[in-house]
Amino acid sequence: MTIKISIDCMGGDHGPSVTIPAAISFVNHEPGAELILVGIEHAIREELVKHKAADHPRLSIVNASEVVTMHDPLEVALRRKKDSSMRVAITLVKDGQAQACVSAGNTGALMAVSRYVLKTLPGVDRPAICTLIPNQKNSATYMLDLGANVDCEPQHLNQFALMGSALVSALEGKAKPTVGLLNIGEEDIKGNEVVKQTAALLRADHERGLLNFYGNVEGNDIFEGTTDIVVCDGFVGNVVLKASEGLGRFVKRVLTTEFKSSPLNLLGALLARGALNAISQRMNPSRYNGASLLGLRGLVFKSHGGEDAYGYEWAIRRAFEAAKHDLLSRIAKSVAELMVQPEAVPTSEDTDQSVDLTRQKTA
Repeated sequence: MTIKISIDCMGGDHGPSVTIPAAISFVNHEPGAELILVGIEHAIREELVKHKAADHPRLSIVNASEVVTMHDPLEVALRRKKDSSMRVAITLVKDGQAQACVSAGNTGALMAVSRYVLKTLPGVDRPAICTLIPNQKNSATYMLDLGANVDCEPQHLNQFALMGSALVSALEGKAKPTVGLLNIGEEDIKGNEVVKQTAALLRADHERGLLNFYGNVEGNDIFEGTTDIVVCDGFVGNVVLKASEGLGRFVKRVLTTEFKSSPLNLLGALLARGALNAISQRMNPSRYNGASLLGLRGLVFKSHGGEDAYGYEWAIRRAFEAAKHDLLSRIAKSVAELMVQPEAVPTSEDTDQSVDLTRQKTA
């Protein structure tokens, strides 16, 4: 079966100079894929000609006359640029012409346009961005939200945990993946009121058998792989993500500089070349590029705006695998099952005020 993916070719810091080579490389390696290249047609054709792929049978073009820049306000992206490459690519998913969409565009705009065009799944108040972060167990920790929701209420973080659990269950085959709540300490008394109230919700879900809530986790637990999923608000998640990406590149540059600093160090680097290459690949953030926008009625994947063609191709790969495994219907089913539950009003042990924990069910 052929999987069709729409590509927002104009999004990101580099546009077609990155998205087109990545698309060409992906279809050349994946015979079951067909990519719809969305954007300013002459710019796309020029790049295809440059890479000798103008007549590729599994690459097609859909023209879009406008581009959402990385600095466009949400209002511009959502209401003024109705023929942007981002919006057209997402609309192709809505209309069933593509099974998933990939964009490296403005994160806020992508989330806003995706939510407006595709709508959210029943029971989901806010979609969230989820990605993979490498850990010490030679696997990855799923983390959300990574920037879609800067200010969150306890019920939003609770929904992120439910959606993340459904995602990991579908992709990893784990019936009850462990969920950790990111905090400044493991103790229940630590954290702000939002975190404490979220913990009360998650404990209640754990007692009902809806979630496998591990408890509070700290930043180091992300990389230790303490839990399968780590939940936090988008502000904290985005800071963690950017810091970890920066640290990975920093370590790589330091090692490269030091190994080149003397003939003896260079000899050591040559002897350890195999191990160094393996470490570089394992820690390369580009290999984990491609965050999923959970909670929408369609598959949308966000690539880092500054990624090169290698990293963008990984984002396309994640979208392809999600569509191939019918991830959307599996998550929709799981989320529906998880979110249908009796109303409850647990109270945080650390506040004298009762917290209304009744979930708001919105379409």
